[in-house]
Amino acid sequence: MSSDDREFFASAEKDLMAGIDTSVPHSARIWNYWLGGKDNFPVDQEAGDAYTAVFPGIIEVARISREFLGRTVRHLAAEEGVRQFLDVGTGLPSEENTHQVAQRVAPECSIVYVDNDPLVLVHARALLTGGRKGSTHYVEADLHEPEKIIELAREHLDFGQPIALMLMGIMGHVPADDRALSIVRRLVDGLPSGSYLTLYDGTDTDTAFLEAQKGYDDTGAVPYRLRGPEQIARFFDGF
Repeated sequence: MSSDDREFFASAEKDLMAGIDTSVPHSARIWNYWLGGKDNFPVDQEAGDAYTAVFPGIIEVARISREFLGRTVRHLAAEEGVRQFLDVGTGLPSEENTHQVAQRVAPECSIVYVDNDPLVLVHARALLTGGRKGSTHYVEADLHEPEKIIELAREHLDFGQPIALMLMGIMGHVPADDRALSIVRRLVDGLPSGSYLTLYDGTDTDTAFLEAQKGYDDTGAVPYRLRGPEQIARFFDGF
């Protein structure tokens, strides 16, 4: 990288960081904190500690959710032969990211990450790099713009071949059921035949979980809707 390139990247990173609000907790940064990461701020740590004080099980939920991501990606790449992944709502890079798991199974896998958080973008540029045979790309788009997501993904993925759509723990950020179902359906409808949907979300089956989430929502952060298992199952209607 030339000195000019380094200066350009440093300037772009500075601009992006300037758009980060460190006075309000952010779910991706709190998740990072629960997983033992360092890409978070005191406000996120305080919110995370308040959450665990009410629902200590969230630490286990975070860990198991990460393991679920690894298992599903390995299965899709190794058992189903999927070579393309569209990971929407990437969050902050951690260990065993989608591209790392997929390209370990099949180095030629192509991954497109989608997020719209400035801090995620900064780290994605630095860390989300694929292997020599495969490709790893990051696109900036909002979950509420499914057609834009598909349009941007077409620039990097072959829509003549199956794609695994990944919505890992993000649909709770769309509180209205009809709206959430519409977003998932529009994303799925934009994919080629033979594609897959893998999704997890928080459930409303634990009263402590519900209480902790209400306390978090009251901080002014973007709220997260916990749904019943039967509501989450509706995301898979038609498969």
